[in-house]
Amino acid sequence: MSKVVYYYDSEIGTYQYTLLHPMRPHRMKMTDTMLSAYGLLDKMTVLNAAKCNEINVDLTAFHTDDYVDFLKNVTPDNYSLFSDQLQRFNIGDDCPVFDGLYDFCVLCARGSLVGASWLNKGAADIAINWSGGLHHAKKSEASGFCYINDIVLGILELLKNFERVLYVDIDIHHGDGVEEAFYTSNRVMTCSLHKYGEYFPGTGSVDDIGIDRGKYYAVNVPLSDGIDDEAFATIFQPVINGIMENFKPNVVVMQCGADSISGDRLGCFNLSVRGHSACVEYIKKFRLPMLVLGGGGYTLRNVARAWTYETGLLLDQELPNEIPPNDYLEYFCPEYKIHMPTSNMENMNTKERLGQIRDKLLDNMKHVIPVAPFGEIVATAQIPPGHLGFDKKLETQVAEDANPDKRLPGLTVGKEKVKGTEFK
Repeated sequence: MSKVVYYYDSEIGTYQYTLLHPMRPHRMKMTDTMLSAYGLLDKMTVLNAAKCNEINVDLTAFHTDDYVDFLKNVTPDNYSLFSDQLQRFNIGDDCPVFDGLYDFCVLCARGSLVGASWLNKGAADIAINWSGGLHHAKKSEASGFCYINDIVLGILELLKNFERVLYVDIDIHHGDGVEEAFYTSNRVMTCSLHKYGEYFPGTGSVDDIGIDRGKYYAVNVPLSDGIDDEAFATIFQPVINGIMENFKPNVVVMQCGADSISGDRLGCFNLSVRGHSACVEYIKKFRLPMLVLGGGGYTLRNVARAWTYETGLLLDQELPNEIPPNDYLEYFCPEYKIHMPTSNMENMNTKERLGQIRDKLLDNMKHVIPVAPFGEIVATAQIPPGHLGFDKKLETQVAEDANPDKRLPGLTVGKEKVKGTEFK
């Protein structure tokens, strides 16, 4: 049986973006309550902030100093004093200033760093942080409800001990912030399956494959509305098989955004809880260390359903469909089940189109070289000498560090496309 650790801070559910904002941190408290009701907390090591104070949460390991300072100092009472920074750092309706913003960011990041640290030490096979998975945040910019990128911070931590990290993202939105961070690296492969075409964030074409040493190390699976369990599996499994065969990762970071599940408030896919969870189960079969994170998900009851069921899978526990009594049972009325039928929406993904995407990606993977030199600098992070688990002094510095506001080709700056770049 796998050694599983689970990070949860009881304060996380008390934060609120704004009254009507679709991102509700309360969903993490609902999920934790469900895990307790099913008896899963007793089957894994539960970590919280009090037990993890030794973990240094340095957001500047990825994010710029001025951006982190802004997050520390801005509040709902003084934000008018930061008018220039609000625009510069993309703070507004999607990413509002709210009470406790910086503390919330630290809590989310701490869980991913703690999980990565346990994997590095070999103290766990699987680490779970459902409060993580904030995949849109950039080096010096908030985006898509995400202020800091705990995923990038977690991957940087894993790169101290592992040569090659695979990032898999099944959120309905493209994992653009993580992809951008490692777009020129051959030590991190990013794989995102997402809705594409007139949909936030507008990136993630099948032709976006990385640049320089990172060419072919960005894997994008653009999908259309209504994809169901069967169709999702027909492309997810062969693409993952191709990655495992060619990239040969040492560890997997998996973002399990639940907004790809049928009935999501902001989503347009038609996956069931079982279909979504099947992706987690499939990755687990490769028996690699896993850092499992949350992400999107805006129908709260379905988020709790999915992440509870997936925790059970990671613990090799098949959960009863009948939800046990708990403080949030009324959220699941009248069925009180963990599994619900999907909708009758049309699947706009044809077998032919999915086959074309699959074949193109598998062909790209033939160019992947599985062995990367240990200690290679990661594209956008400021990494001090010795930070990647070796004593040799790093002799080069990434150009990105000299200009943290620079954006890589094919990606967005705020709501505008980079000049001269077209999205395919």
